Parts: sequence; structure tokens; C-alpha cells
Amino acid sequence: MKRFLIALVCVVAVVGGLVWLRSSESAAKKAAHPDPATLPVPVLTAPAARADVPLTLDGIGTVQALNTVNIHPMVDGPLISIRFSEGQDVHAGDVLAQIDARTYQAAYDQAVAKKAQDDANLANAQRDLVRYDKLAKNQYTTAQQADTQRATVAQDVAIVRQDQAQIETARTNLSYTTIRAPVNGRTGIRQVDLGNIVHGTDTTPLTVLTTLKPIAVVFTLPQQTLPEVSAAIEASRDNGGPAVVALPQTGDSTGEVLGHGRVIVLDNEVDQNTGTIKLKAVFPNADLHLWPGAFVNVRLSLRVDHGVITVPIAAVQRGPQGAFVFTVTGDTVTRHPIVVARQTERVAVVSSGLAPGQVVVTDGASRLTEGSHIHVLAAPASAEATTETHG
Repeated sequence: MKRFLIALVCVVAVVGGLVWLRSSESAAKKAAHPDPATLPVPVLTAPAARADVPLTLDGIGTVQALNTVNIHPMVDGPLISIRFSEGQDVHAGDVLAQIDARTYQAAYDQAVAKKAQDDANLANAQRDLVRYDKLAKNQYTTAQQADTQRATVAQDVAIVRQDQAQIETARTNLSYTTIRAPVNGRTGIRQVDLGNIVHGTDTTPLTVLTTLKPIAVVFTLPQQTLPEVSAAIEASRDNGGPAVVALPQTGDSTGEVLGHGRVIVLDNEVDQNTGTIKLKAVFPNADLHLWPGAFVNVRLSLRVDHGVITVPIAAVQRGPQGAFVFTVTGDTVTRHPIVVARQTERVAVVSSGLAPGQVVVTDGASRLTEGSHIHVLAAPASAEATTETHG
């Protein structure tokens, strides 16, 4: 019995030693490799701030020349001179081409001579009328002869007026032999060569003249935006219309700006087929970044909301109960419901739920829950401060 008790005590001691040894090894392993769930979550943060945020609408537009003029001859004749180069910038009134004017000059001279002849006849008839009136008063001739002469004078006056109309017609036709640029613009490819006989009924123009400075962009927006667009146009009427920006269709809306312009007209009806409204904007296009026929992205500025509370877009999380953010207090976070009024490409405008200066998590929120411990990382050196330029 005594030996059995001694053996039992030895077994208990060995088992206890093994248990203690394993517990020590487990504790050492936990110390060396802690559970990730118990570690602070690394995050990036940013404060909620007040800012002026533009409200903008984006659409797709087509660049159009402000004026497109097909240069056609107005009279018939040989084309004896071409005074423009293809792709040349010209001004209104510049001579583009010359048609042989000799026939039209002769017609003008003939009309002038005919009027001079009829002016002489009219003057003679008027002098005769004066004589007949005197004779009729003294009863040396009949009143009928005086009336007949008066009718002759009226006929001669009508003939002179007709002659003047013929002169104006001949002068106009003569002026058409000199083809001038009706507007400022740039000439296109010449489509009729020197020496050809041109006609006023020709369908092929000499060239096409387009106005590139300034230039127009026609773009569309959903019809649901009509009230806001109409209000913006009315509010900015004294400034020339709402501001617009033309951007390249590269998919990167923060890239190069092709031009700044103003909306000049909102079309007077909604397109029933597409449910869109059409607008036209004009751009100075001094650098010729906009070219007729090109597609561009158009950003229309409706208004600027001043002093609103904003947070970076990345800070806003979505859940069954709506939008929320994680706010930072010390080294822990709190789930904070918010109401987002609208959002831009960079920031969310918060109408309620946050105060300026509250710090929110902008990166790492997917690993957080209510009360999670965090470790705030330094923002990358290349990261830019949160600013807002687009709405």
C-alpha cells in the first residue's frame, strides 16, 4: 500500500510538470506571435472640415464651329483669281476669289448710261410741263394738253426710278464677282481650281469657312436637371451665363482642361427620344484645343455651396441603416451615422452627423468595428491635402 501511494504521487508530479511545461510553451508562443485580432488596426485619418464646394453637372458634348459658311459664287463666269491658301485664317471682308467682271462691268455702265438718257428726257418733260401750265392758265392751250404733259412727266419719273433699280442690280452683280469672306474664320480645302467656269447654281463650294475663335460646344444633360440648370442660367445672366469647362474624353476628369466657356442658350424643348435637354456653350478657344467635330466632356457649374462640412469620399461607409463614418477618440473608434447631402469625386458633403474638426478614418475602415483599437499611420509624403475643385 505504501509503495502504491508513492507511485501515485510520482505520477501526479510528472503529469503536473508536463501540464506546466505545455502552459509555459503556449504562453511563450502567444507572446512571440500575438493574435492579430487583439492588435491595434493601422488606419489613416483626416479631419472633417468646412469648405466651399461647387455643384456641377457632367455631360458629353460635340464641338461645333461657331459659324460654318459654304463659299459659293453668286454669279456666273470664269474664276480668274484665288487669293486664299487652304487652312488660312481670314477676316470678314478679305478677298477670297475673283470672277471675270468685264461682262458685269459693261452691264453696270449700260444701266448708268440709260439712266442718264432718261434723266435728260425727264428734265425736258418737266420744262414742257411748266410751259403748258402757263399756257393753260392764260387759255392759250387746253387743260387737257397740260394734263397729258403731266402724265408724261410721271412716266419719265417712273422710268428713271426703274433705271436706278437696274443700276443697283448691275452694281450688286458686279460686286459678286469679288468673293469676300463673310465672317472671321479658317478656310478649308479648296474644291474648285483656278480657271473653271463657276455658276451661281453650283452645289460645290469653293471652300468651307469655319469660325474657330470663338468656338461652340453643344452638350446634353438629363431632363431631371432642368430646374437647376434653368435657375443657374437665370442667376448668371448678367455674367454671360453659367461657367463650363471642356475636358478631354480620356476617362480622367482631373486631367487637362481644354477650355473655359459660358453657356449661351438652353434649347427650348426636351428631346423626347432621349429624355435630355440640349445646351450650347461658347469657348474663346485661343489655343485651338477645341476642334469642330470632336467629342469632349463638359462640366457645368451650377452654384457653390459655401461653408459646408466635408470629409474625404473614402471615409464614408455604407450599411443597412445608411451612411456612417468611424470617428477617432484617442486610440479607439466610434461608429457615427451621418447624412450625405451629395458627393463629388473627392469629398462627401455631410448635412448632419458630424462637426468640423472631428477626425474620421479614411483608410482601414473595413477592419474596424465599434470600439476597435487603432494605430494612426502617417499619411504618405505624396498624398495631397484634401481640396475640392469639382462638384
